[in-house]
Amino acid sequence: MGSNADLTRAFVKDVKRVIVKVGTAIVTQADGRLALGRLGALCEQIQELNSEGYEVILVTSGAVGAGRQRLRYRRLVNSSFADLQKPQHELDGKACAAVGQNSLMALYDSLFSQLDVTSAQLLVTDNDFRDPDFRKQLSETVKSLLSLKVIPILNENDAVSTRKAPYEDSSGIFWDNDSLAALLALELKADLLVLLSDVEGLYSGPPSDPKSKLIHTYVKERHEGAITFGNKSRVGRGGMTAKVKAAVYAAYAGIPVVITSGFAGDNIIRVLNGESIGTLFHRDANQWAPAGEIGAHEMAVAARECSRRLQVVSSKDRSKILLDIADALKENENLILAENAADVAAAQQAGYEKSLISRLALKPGKVSGLANSLHMLANMEEPIGQVLKRTELAEGLILEKTTSPLGVLLIIFESRPEALVQIASLAIRSGNGLLLKGGKEAKRSNAILHKIITSSIPENIGKKLIGLVTSREDIPELLKLDDVIDLVIPRGSNKLVSQIKASTKIPVLGHADGICHVYVDKSADKDMAKQIVLDAKTDYPAACNAMETLLVHKDLVQTGLVNELIVELQIKGVTLYGGPRASSLLNIPEARSFHHEYSSLACTVEIVDDVHAAIDHIHRHGRHVSLIVSVFAHTDSIVTDDHDVAELFLHQLDSAAVFHNASTRFSDGYRFGLGAEVGISTSRIHARGPVGVEGLLTTRWVARGNGQVVNGDVGIVYTHKDLTV
Repeated sequence: MGSNADLTRAFVKDVKRVIVKVGTAIVTQADGRLALGRLGALCEQIQELNSEGYEVILVTSGAVGAGRQRLRYRRLVNSSFADLQKPQHELDGKACAAVGQNSLMALYDSLFSQLDVTSAQLLVTDNDFRDPDFRKQLSETVKSLLSLKVIPILNENDAVSTRKAPYEDSSGIFWDNDSLAALLALELKADLLVLLSDVEGLYSGPPSDPKSKLIHTYVKERHEGAITFGNKSRVGRGGMTAKVKAAVYAAYAGIPVVITSGFAGDNIIRVLNGESIGTLFHRDANQWAPAGEIGAHEMAVAARECSRRLQVVSSKDRSKILLDIADALKENENLILAENAADVAAAQQAGYEKSLISRLALKPGKVSGLANSLHMLANMEEPIGQVLKRTELAEGLILEKTTSPLGVLLIIFESRPEALVQIASLAIRSGNGLLLKGGKEAKRSNAILHKIITSSIPENIGKKLIGLVTSREDIPELLKLDDVIDLVIPRGSNKLVSQIKASTKIPVLGHADGICHVYVDKSADKDMAKQIVLDAKTDYPAACNAMETLLVHKDLVQTGLVNELIVELQIKGVTLYGGPRASSLLNIPEARSFHHEYSSLACTVEIVDDVHAAIDHIHRHGRHVSLIVSVFAHTDSIVTDDHDVAELFLHQLDSAAVFHNASTRFSDGYRFGLGAEVGISTSRIHARGPVGVEGLLTTRWVARGNGQVVNGDVGIVYTHKDLTV
């Protein structure tokens, strides 16, 4: 199924005539006064569309609400204190409509005049549409106004409506301004109907319910009868129920409809630009949704159910699934590489950065390497149900602390398609359900890998164990599912991690910028330093464990090792930037920031006084702190032959991984012997560094007794004997 944006773009390119319906909740404020700011933004959007050649017809509510507020005020100022002590009768709705219509149109006329646009008022009633001559004349009048670039503004003439209570009665040809807008869309042959609401669009339940999710594309066969509507609008007589009824009526008559918020100042423009906002109604919507497609919540629930079945099969059976996936990857290597090559070509054509394309491409041998990591995972010790601690609480009462799967994981990753295989294999080995959302640049690679992996999952567990989320629009809904999803792991930029942490109550594990440092101490072996520095920077510059900052002891400037390191890096094509000291001493451009992940053949160099200064530099610049996210240092290495200096570095740094005389590139799940990694965590809780199977497990307590009861602790003798093997 295409995204809501893809579907919107498909028809807005042919739109000429647009009907915009604005409801009372948008036109008026909570106290009944006209909302000047919102109306001003509405008129500005219509003026912009008018100047671009669109034919815009406005259907507006708000007359009754505006009139009621004005008449209440008049009654207040003309009443004595004694009058105000008497019961106040509700004002006549028709009188309110007559007074409010005058105020409403005066405001529209004033606003449009300021924008050098002419508007015209057309009031209609339900009975008017029973006359074919009226309908013909209405169409001709509107056509004439539009040809003169005049904005027709239509409203039901509630002041003379024959219905006894026009703001309550739902009988007739139309019964409110939503249904009037849908009727006019047909009568006036509109290309698009936009219904502006006081919420973002149609939700699966009341918008105030955090479990309700925005429905991006309404499919009548799926959603009709499955939606729980909240309370009616605070004003007017419509509400979301009326909007949906009108939208379905127009859409199934052939006119696309979008319900979106009128509180935003540019949503009409955004709809006509093909952006994915609000809820789209289209008569062909059922053809866009493949049979059996499930929503975000259903996908998460299905993953949980499958994970519970996975947890009860034997360790041997889980291992066999991994071995079957490894075989399937090898058998389909050519197909995987072909799909990946198509992604790479599309990314190059789209002008993506070289670092992203480097992460996107599956290098020769990558598929076989992934298969090997699956074999490693399959052969590892069973991780589920391991007894970490065994205690005799009292005679005959044994308590065990055991390892247990987390439940359902949501992994959001960018660029690297091999991450999908690594994450899926770790989830299977650890007994977790999984939802995956990869970057759009790897769409074809992710799709084929997901298909190969799920085809190897036996039916008694279910292929929905691993769900592939294909639309970005599903992410906000998934992040609300704290009752189903147990952990979110974002793998990507600092911006991505920050956005995820700010958008969910689900625990988030991950790292953002990977600012890895190598500190070369004054006692470092020259050849070893060169090898480590070159490997840390040039082995795979796009990786998060690549060196981004090289720190060197000040004495190495005099010995010449600094110059040798710089020359070696430049020979390898590395662009160098300097901190304040290095840029001056070494005559290289000054770095814009010490907190910058290049992810390419570039790095920052700085001179420091000693190991204490190096540690202080890393503590200040190796982590990112904001109001939303605090990310600690990733991986840092020291090159030195001085044991005491090395131990000081290893014990005083608070980085997720610290190395002595080794490249930062070893900070990897496969190289750590974890089989694979779901990501690298720089947080301080749960898991840290490369996260393998153990990082996807939690613990639970299992007690075995023979009838013991507490009973106020009378008659029970606690032994608390450690029985851990």
